[in-house]
Amino acid sequence: MNSSCSVRRTDSSLTKAKRPPDLGRLFFGPYGKGWFLHALAMRQEYDRYTPEDHGTWNILYDRQLEHLEGKAYSRYMQCVEELKPDMQNEEVADFRKVEPRLQGATGWSIEVVKGLIPVEDFFTLLAEQRFCSSTWLRKRSQLDYLEEPDMFHDTFGHLPLLLDETYASFMRDFGRLGARFVHDPSAMTALQRLYWFTIEFGLIQGPNLPEMYGAGVLSSFGEVDHVYSSEVEILDFDLDLVIRNHFVNSEIQMRYYMIDSLEQLYDSLGELEEQLQAGLDIEEDIVR
Repeated sequence: MNSSCSVRRTDSSLTKAKRPPDLGRLFFGPYGKGWFLHALAMRQEYDRYTPEDHGTWNILYDRQLEHLEGKAYSRYMQCVEELKPDMQNEEVADFRKVEPRLQGATGWSIEVVKGLIPVEDFFTLLAEQRFCSSTWLRKRSQLDYLEEPDMFHDTFGHLPLLLDETYASFMRDFGRLGARFVHDPSAMTALQRLYWFTIEFGLIQGPNLPEMYGAGVLSSFGEVDHVYSSEVEILDFDLDLVIRNHFVNSEIQMRYYMIDSLEQLYDSLGELEEQLQAGLDIEEDIVR
């Protein structure tokens, strides 16, 4: 069933031609070239954050949390509350505080990275339940426009749902599946698209409207309203469509996929694994 919602889009900077770059981290570069710039033994140097940094975090956190009321996935909002006071509005997220909460709940930790690392390393880190995050925070003048995602996207967008057992298991097993098929170009394309349309820009059926669980939407002020634009197409989640759906990461989303539950999302990995074992061949995009 196709569905769309005609809620007025308030951010006029979001157009079909271009999306703010902070929504377009290149999680998946060309096959064989990796995803993050490799950084050895990095850590968050928390004392280097300035009062202005903490103030910028406060603005980002408060306005986004308020903006997500009634729009974000209810379980995500619960997880945001569960992360308090270890991650809250008054100060930049401190990984030394947040990580023990993640480890205690689902066994996940935080791996500090600077940018792209080899694709094999990315899958391995996910499989080992180590989530990659940057540590730099945008400037006050960059609240709505960045060349690449910062730690607000990585932490506010991605970390809360890692407290949920089903979602955390999906992320872990996504990494394990990728590590097994890392030298299969069709598998990399399929996993790239699954990641994009779920982990980054996924929607889930809510009581009345589609709700957001993808980090690219949850961390973007403008994209939250864009989801409900009358121009947007929202499709029920179908793995075969998702893995054959071309996307351009520099363009605003005009199509989203909506799952019924996190269990459906997790089960899609088993379905994809069967296709990969049988020799998946993605010769062309059937959805554009």
